[in-house]
Amino acid sequence: MPATRSPLLRRGLAVAAALPLLALAACGYGSKAGGDSATQKIAAGARKIDGLDSVKIGYFGNVTHATALVGHQQGFFQKALGATKAKYQIFNAGPSEIEALNSGSIDIGWIGPSPAINGYTKSGGKSLRIIGGSASGGVKLVVNPKRITSLKDVKGKKIATPQLGNTQDVAFLNWIAEQGWKVDPQSGKGDVSVVRTDNKVTPDAYKSGSIDGAWVPEPTASKLVAEGGRVLLDESTLWPDKKFVITNIIVSQKFLKAHPKAVEAVLKASVDTNKWINANPDEAKAAANRQLAADSGKALPADVLDPAWKSITITDDPLAATLNTEAQHAVKAGLLQQPKLAGIYDLTLLNKVLEAEGEPTVSDAGLGAE
Repeated sequence: MPATRSPLLRRGLAVAAALPLLALAACGYGSKAGGDSATQKIAAGARKIDGLDSVKIGYFGNVTHATALVGHQQGFFQKALGATKAKYQIFNAGPSEIEALNSGSIDIGWIGPSPAINGYTKSGGKSLRIIGGSASGGVKLVVNPKRITSLKDVKGKKIATPQLGNTQDVAFLNWIAEQGWKVDPQSGKGDVSVVRTDNKVTPDAYKSGSIDGAWVPEPTASKLVAEGGRVLLDESTLWPDKKFVITNIIVSQKFLKAHPKAVEAVLKASVDTNKWINANPDEAKAAANRQLAADSGKALPADVLDPAWKSITITDDPLAATLNTEAQHAVKAGLLQQPKLAGIYDLTLLNKVLEAEGEPTVSDAGLGAE
């Protein structure tokens, strides 16, 4: 699907650039080596890129990281890298992936906007660059239909978000403020009770009745629906063009400077993967689920995978303007000091790949590296 430019959009994002309580991810911590796909093979006669033995790629075992899942499973990354081995590491949370990038344990990663901004800000703009987009959307407000039948019924109820200050948490706080309701952002107490609950346990909290709903990303949202929940609001409907960043591609600045050809190869593979996903959605969904099973030992059931997959838009565009606006909403919420985001993007290589493919180039919204 051709990438598109995006105007400034409305939404919230919190980042732990300056405040220690802010969360960076919603799925727990830790990482592990990725399961090899059946097509993870080096073609005969292939050559190494930049003399590298390997390029180390990180991603989450999550459908919002579909590009990485499918690119791994279908062999797009390995094909682009030639005789340079594509190695994978699977993460459950942003902090551990940022740590791995900083330490050199990975070179390139798929990650959400909050940890990307945090990593960049905490390093004084020296650790990483966002070099491409991957996915938009995939966030929903799911409620118990016996307790909440309309948006106004959310007032006075207990609604879960993944963590204090994570992307969905501030999106929900921003939505609450737009309703004219008051909530203390730190405690979550007020006209709505915002209950910070790890995505891994949110379905159980819902089943037990300790929460009335949740503002969460996929596939947690679809897991709640499978437990009888109802989608009350899809966050994409709050945005012009229904697009907002949920997953980006980051790279170590050191690796980008030393091995631009390898980075370009991975971006070429990402663009090719996205094109294949959008042309073959059912096959791509199955491929992503196979990789999830290889990485975690468990595939998603159809009643979770199918709706989760439909709610995500795969795109090469990093939707830079949305990231900038998200950060400003976090500042307004009092959860983030004003971040210095200038230079967080370097879309030079991505736009080179897109031009070669005959696709429109994408914008860094004025936040590109000089």
